[in-house]
Amino acid sequence: MNSPTESLPPLADGLPVPRRYWAMASIWLAMVMAVLDTSIANVALPTIAHDLGASPASSIWVVNAYQIAIVMLLLPVASLGEILGYRRVYSVGLVLFVAASIACTFAGSLTWLAAARFAQGFGAAAIMGINGALVRFTYPKARLGRGIGLNALVVAISAAAGPSIAAIVLALGSWRWLFAINVPFGLASLAIGLAALPTPPRQHRRFDWQSALLAAITFAALFAFAASVAHEAFSVKSGLALAIGIGAGIPLLRIARSQRDPLIPLDLIRTPLLGLSYAASILAFAAQMIGLVSLPFYLQSRWGYDHAQAGFAITALPLGIAVAAPVAGRLVEHVPAGLLGGIGLVVLACAFGGIAAMPASAGTAALVLAIGLCGIGFGLFQSPNNRTMMGSAPAERSGAAAGMLATARLCGQTLGAVAVAFVFRVAGPATAIPFAVAAALGLVAAAASAGRLKAT
Repeated sequence: MNSPTESLPPLADGLPVPRRYWAMASIWLAMVMAVLDTSIANVALPTIAHDLGASPASSIWVVNAYQIAIVMLLLPVASLGEILGYRRVYSVGLVLFVAASIACTFAGSLTWLAAARFAQGFGAAAIMGINGALVRFTYPKARLGRGIGLNALVVAISAAAGPSIAAIVLALGSWRWLFAINVPFGLASLAIGLAALPTPPRQHRRFDWQSALLAAITFAALFAFAASVAHEAFSVKSGLALAIGIGAGIPLLRIARSQRDPLIPLDLIRTPLLGLSYAASILAFAAQMIGLVSLPFYLQSRWGYDHAQAGFAITALPLGIAVAAPVAGRLVEHVPAGLLGGIGLVVLACAFGGIAAMPASAGTAALVLAIGLCGIGFGLFQSPNNRTMMGSAPAERSGAAAGMLATARLCGQTLGAVAVAFVFRVAGPATAIPFAVAAALGLVAAAASAGRLKAT
């Protein structure tokens, strides 16, 4: 039997001040670590491979192990949060993340480091999969948009700062410090969270271990397929991964159809408002990832920029998100999310289209402006869309909503990376095709966002 009640008393509408601020401090500290650990390892891969005597090809598992673990567990940990309590699952995830960071710090081989990163990904999945639900119960419903906007601001700043922080740490010391710095921040987040995070009512139902296992296999196999296709042509290995993903996904969906509160939240996906929001999120994140992956190659091969110049120009995108996201978080309290998100995605599409058509003679200022507009457009979309995905789901399904929010983001980012790899193999890195594709995806996402105006 499913029940939204438990022994804990129901919460009021959000947390009172100053407890709300302490709760968000805990959430933000954890998200900063999880986001930074996605990007800093990329920068350090050459150094790690040399230090551990590994090949560049095998060192990619330092990144892949972390990402695979996250995508495997996002929806299962979200379901666990609904059953066991969000704060409890979140705290366990933080402990695991800190412990795995210590293991990464003292890794003596690539195998050890990859295994520790896999465990670290489990902790990150709990952080990312529960994050949205905690924000929902931390802020009053009337101010949820600005809470989500500030959350997006923190994520954008972390993403923008990741490469610079990694470069500074590597310049001052060993790559091991990239993981060691997680320990004090993780422990601080845990201590604050245990005292301040909300304790929403739990659901009385059994955890669906069968669906959790099938979901882990499905998403891990599909991620492996996407990663394989992104780095090489379709092969027997990638075909096997696709077959395994489909083979596990079919019974997973059959089980979900027969359940009231399924681990794969078909109950939320079938809702027109939420279904369109998930679709818009996947398409928008795919467009954004296409731009982020393509820009370094395009700027160096087509515009003749060096690494530093390219990095400076690309930073305009996350900075644009950081500027627009909190503003959009406030605007969504007065403007329909479908309209605001649609406008933002049209700006994103026009900016990517402008980059595709822009001649090298246009100059750096015009290019940086276009890249910054991509970020502003995405920021105008992200906060209102996240507000819809979290605020429109039933309160007792906040865990599933948070899990789907993170899953949509990762699916979009993976699709974007695969699309870039395919275009590069066909047309090379100097082509403007990826930006035209990103612009097209942005327009389709805008249509999905605007469609929510009729769904409300």
